[in-house]
Amino acid sequence: MPFSFFHLLCYITIIFAEVDAVNEGASKSKSKLRLFVFGDSYVDTGNWRKSIGSSWKEPYGITFPGKPSGRFSDGRVLTDYIASYLGIRTPIAYKWRKEVKRSNLEYGMNFAYGGTGVLDTLANQPNMTTQIDFFQRLVEQKVYGKQDLDNSVALVSVAGNDYATYLARNTHDLQKLGDFTKKIMDQLEINIDRIRGLGVKRIAVTLIEPMGCIPLQAVSSSYSNCSQALNLGSKFHNQMLNQSLQNLNAKDNSTVFITLDLYDAFFSALNKFTTHAPAGSLGLKPCCEGKDMGKYYCGSVDESGAKLYTICENPNLSFFWDTLHPSQNGWHSIFSSLRSSLHKLTI
Repeated sequence: MPFSFFHLLCYITIIFAEVDAVNEGASKSKSKLRLFVFGDSYVDTGNWRKSIGSSWKEPYGITFPGKPSGRFSDGRVLTDYIASYLGIRTPIAYKWRKEVKRSNLEYGMNFAYGGTGVLDTLANQPNMTTQIDFFQRLVEQKVYGKQDLDNSVALVSVAGNDYATYLARNTHDLQKLGDFTKKIMDQLEINIDRIRGLGVKRIAVTLIEPMGCIPLQAVSSSYSNCSQALNLGSKFHNQMLNQSLQNLNAKDNSTVFITLDLYDAFFSALNKFTTHAPAGSLGLKPCCEGKDMGKYYCGSVDESGAKLYTICENPNLSFFWDTLHPSQNGWHSIFSSLRSSLHKLTI
């Protein structure tokens, strides 16, 4: 029987049906994932109270969603990009869990608070141990059951607030900084092992970024140099963290714990932004900064509401949004550098 247009039409219909079935299967598979987030401002999507959080003030959020959303950026942060990679919506911030429909909890939950650390910091907000306590309470209350946890991943961010607090309190006692790093690692091991014990199947922990390249540090060189001493501190932290995660995986011959290398990702991304930066600035100048550095900050206003900060013409051309945090485009570039590691989350 000759091959007719009717046969061709049937054949195409079958092919598209199979493709749709595969895509739907992949979508369903990914939609089952829950993302649980712990840490600081690099992953916080709105846990600070609106009345006190700078992340809820203009001009934060001007790129996305067009108004302040509790993110410490002009738009999306690392959590948003990783959630998108996993094929799910950004998980709801813990603070808003009772203000949304139960169906909005199906993507997981974000327990991160900007300014916090593994230990207590200068920010009067829940540290990582307390964040995990919040998570454990929800597990015990059956908000998330075994099936949810069997299809879950965690993102754990450690961006340096512990060190900022240590340096603020121990300006003249840098000799013990190595001991302090060990203290952080001991507690971090306990914390992430707790997350695993609660049933999460994959846990991604960020290596610390090059702390010496943060604009708050680079401003002293007019944004032309990073602090090499602080970057050495980042490398030491990351070496210890890699060893800690290897030890945890070796305990039961698993691959539960993976690293996301923010140190190399920051440098890779910064190289892309340097071409748009003023000569000699290395792309370290933030888009938004206070008019009097150290006195005013991005979002500061006077009693009459007049702005006490300046903002660049195009945030898309800046790697850093403010003196501590990447812009949305900065995070997108960082995420692009991390993609090769992220596939381990879904294995």
